[in-house]
Amino acid sequence: MTEAERDAYHAEKMRKKKAARDKILASKTEEKGLLIVHTGKGKGKSTAAFGMVFRAIGNGMRVGVVQFVKGVWNTGERDVLDKFPEQVTINAMGEGFTWDVADRQRDLAAARKAWEQAKALIADPSYDMVLLDELNICLRYDYLPIAEVVEVLKAKPADKHVIVTGRNAKDELIEIADLVTEMTEIKHHFRAGVKAQKGIEF
Repeated sequence: MTEAERDAYHAEKMRKKKAARDKILASKTEEKGLLIVHTGKGKGKSTAAFGMVFRAIGNGMRVGVVQFVKGVWNTGERDVLDKFPEQVTINAMGEGFTWDVADRQRDLAAARKAWEQAKALIADPSYDMVLLDELNICLRYDYLPIAEVVEVLKAKPADKHVIVTGRNAKDELIEIADLVTEMTEIKHHFRAGVKAQKGIEF
């Protein structure tokens, strides 16, 4: 096959692909607020969620963030979001990882306080998107009743996006979600002795 023939074949293949894609896109007409879950053992759940937050900000949307676990950490994303006080409300309400605190009652109280804030943001019509970072950790340890969380998320305003992150997402949450992504770890630098680094982990 000559280069000209290969070019012609490629052009025809791409034309057909575009026509098929256009047909699929034309059938997608519904617009609604999504319930999005990022879970799995791999790195990147919160990172991907904050990418959506930054994208929303770029589109002039207002975003509420509740961090259920990472409240004690200084993070780069929080420093950036602080520069958009009119568009972003950040609630870093965690007490640290459960193995750092080792106090179940304190964990329960912190989870409840964060969840009450989350419910307020979800109900507030001025927010277009709400990120519930590491909520799945609280649900995994039964710091919050899954039935209550599911009830609130199912009843969220129809046009509001809600993102939930954290490994071990409960089946009940996955069932009601519109979009679920599982991060799969293939290789991680921690296993080679490399510590958490600025710009990568925080």
